[in-house]
Amino acid sequence: MHTDADRALDLFFNHLISERRVAEHTSTNYRRDLTRFMRFCDTQKLKCWQDVQVGSIRRYIAGRHQAGIAGKTIQRELAALRSFYRFLLKTHQVEHNPAQHVLAPKISKRLPSVLDVDQMAGMLSVTPDSVLEIRDLAMFELFYSSGLRLSELVMLDLSDIDFSAGFLKVRFGKGGKQRQLPVGEKALGAIKVWLGCRPDVGEDAVFVSLRGRRLSQRSVQLRLDRWGKKNGIAEHLHPHMLRHSFASHLLEASQDIRAIQELLGHSDISTTQIYTHLDFQHLAAVYDQAHPRSKKL
Repeated sequence: MHTDADRALDLFFNHLISERRVAEHTSTNYRRDLTRFMRFCDTQKLKCWQDVQVGSIRRYIAGRHQAGIAGKTIQRELAALRSFYRFLLKTHQVEHNPAQHVLAPKISKRLPSVLDVDQMAGMLSVTPDSVLEIRDLAMFELFYSSGLRLSELVMLDLSDIDFSAGFLKVRFGKGGKQRQLPVGEKALGAIKVWLGCRPDVGEDAVFVSLRGRRLSQRSVQLRLDRWGKKNGIAEHLHPHMLRHSFASHLLEASQDIRAIQELLGHSDISTTQIYTHLDFQHLAAVYDQAHPRSKKL
């Protein structure tokens, strides 16, 4: 493709970071996806983004599917293409969005892994034995208390938490959306303990390293994995598991899926509805264990 195609990509990624404020992880994935598609366009002798047609996108997606690429990955690649072409349309660089109505192969939905209430209580009832573990406990309490995404937790600033009201403000949610969330007493208490020994630096981030730098997403993932192994949790712990556990336990207790949708920051209720399957699994397990005529003879 011509050099103008590269320039359009650079402008798009500047737009993602400076205006839409997407997570670094999302931006990195989109760059990789669109660079790969650009190489495909070169093999098809397409000279500019305007030359790409619906058939071009479908051939690319079919090739990825035949290569055994996971359906979820293909869905993300299509999302990157749709977003890129919306930008090109908005900036008058193309006249159509060839990716708009192209569908990815259907994928079976896997239920998210969750910890049960007793497991969560056990992993959060540990007494920290260092400053780092005091910080880690505050992070994990907050994940479970408010159902934050990993990107939302690392972007949290001191001014985002209202301790007197028991709320926090998410300024950089998915798609740039903001929302307000309640914070439980256990999480607030753990954060206060952390702030009492947090390095006194110019950084506004709530969660920082001992050098005073805002924690990266990878650092949080590694610390949670370490916490789980140290405290005898068999499952591989990852931040989204705490978010899933938050949603599942709240639904089980309240049955209010609309409230959980708002708390999680889901734009579509269908995304939240996966937790109704988790809730049914719990009910089915209770039934199997308790009903006198549930078991086969």
